[in-house]
Amino acid sequence: MQLVVMAAVLMVAEGGRSCGFGCRPTNISIQVESCGSVESVFTTVCSGQCYHEDPIYIGDDWAEQQVCSGDWSYEVKHISGCPVAVTYPVAKSCRCSMCDSGNTDCGRFDGDVPKCPPF
Repeated sequence: MQLVVMAAVLMVAEGGRSCGFGCRPTNISIQVESCGSVESVFTTVCSGQCYHEDPIYIGDDWAEQQVCSGDWSYEVKHISGCPVAVTYPVAKSCRCSMCDSGNTDCGRFDGDVPKCPPF
């Protein structure tokens, strides 16, 4: 009986921790343009939020902010009647990693963040 209760508690705790966060590949449609023609292509991007806590004190040992990023490759789309191909990004894998200010806005996000249901 105790084993069943412990398993249930662990499932609820794990479900609560991951309900609002996660970095995962997401399929989307984007518009590409070449030679004045526009077409839609389906691609994969990294989407989601990575867990982060703002510290309650100011110090040099703050945890680095992590963002949802991943490994990318590029694919080519040929639009009919146009000799110039379009190259677009495709996410191959996604993970939470340190924010690189060279290619990412590492500032605070002031938008709405999904809330986890209270347990």
